[in-house]
Amino acid sequence: MDKPSNMNGESSVSKGSQSENIACDFLVAKGYKIIKKNFHFGKTGEIDIIAEDKGVLVFCEVKSKYKDAFGNPLEWITPKKQFKIRKVAEGYLYVNKIVDKDCRLDVIVIDFTVNPFKIEHLINAF
Repeated sequence: MDKPSNMNGESSVSKGSQSENIACDFLVAKGYKIIKKNFHFGKTGEIDIIAEDKGVLVFCEVKSKYKDAFGNPLEWITPKKQFKIRKVAEGYLYVNKIVDKDCRLDVIVIDFTVNPFKIEHLINAF
């Protein structure tokens, strides 16, 4: 896939939204059902995408890389960030009264430093 033409000069929020849309399209093409985007749980944090894959609830963090200077996007998901994502996932289950459902935490990395951009999907990443 080519880099979306509107990615240069956009705000980080707009870039993040575009990346999440690309990630959703990627997941749908793999047969996932998108349940919710940008779920916020109080002040704890946010999960980018909540989807379902063959009966498993998938909480997905999306990371985008626009420059080589900042290293590997997987390193940006620190233990503290992982803890927050887990807490928000637990919050989603609580708010929606979901019990006894298999869940997992995935990461999608979109690398825009190459053309066409590259998507990496880490299933059960942490």
